[in-house]
Amino acid sequence: MIVSKYSASGNDFVIFHTFKKADRTELAKKLCDRQNGVGADGLIVLVPHDTLDFEWEFYNSDGSYAAMCGNGSRAAAHYAFVNNLADKKMEFLTGAGVIGCEVDGDIVETELTKPKLVKDYFIEDGYEWILIDTGVPHLVALVEDISKFDKATAKKMREKYNANVNFAKFEDGELKVRTFERGVEDETLACGTGMCASFLSAKNKNFCNDFTKLRPTSQEELEVKIKDDTLFFKGKVKQTFKAEVLI
Repeated sequence: MIVSKYSASGNDFVIFHTFKKADRTELAKKLCDRQNGVGADGLIVLVPHDTLDFEWEFYNSDGSYAAMCGNGSRAAAHYAFVNNLADKKMEFLTGAGVIGCEVDGDIVETELTKPKLVKDYFIEDGYEWILIDTGVPHLVALVEDISKFDKATAKKMREKYNANVNFAKFEDGELKVRTFERGVEDETLACGTGMCASFLSAKNKNFCNDFTKLRPTSQEELEVKIKDDTLFFKGKVKQTFKAEVLI
């Protein structure tokens, strides 16, 4: 089979399109395996939709299903455009609902589904958390030192709340974010929906206004803004290679 490998701010994905929906749990595990497969944080499969440009299936590297992925949506949109599956402006169906994307060269902006407050600020394990769903659920803690990543607490909170876990700090005019992701079960180089949830927490605390620059662990620069309660998330994506994979 022919697949493309994409990187979006350090998140990497295997992407292909087909005409049929299917359970691709085992395929995701094989393709995302970094020793015996292509290696990726997730698998994205584009399938036809009756009224939208396409529908996607998204799998984490462990084969689990995910409703939404911010960086993955940008990679999928770029793939769809360069493969003539959609125009520069497109809409497609995710497990979280319909989202819009616009491709401008290697820059892609995603219009996310409206965020939902799941649990307001609360104290646990020495941190103040907020739980926000930006397509998938995210716990966010604003911290004093972003260089320290409390993986033990992140793992514990992820299991207790079945949510991704983010540590964030606003400094030097940008929001720095580190994320422990479900399905990968470790810190990833970037998480789009996590950065957006962190932005909302920082905005609630008056660290930033309706727009800010973002800096994930990969150190790539991204941007997020909110308008009429809708989040817009923008940054570069790149296709790293296209290959025939023997399955």
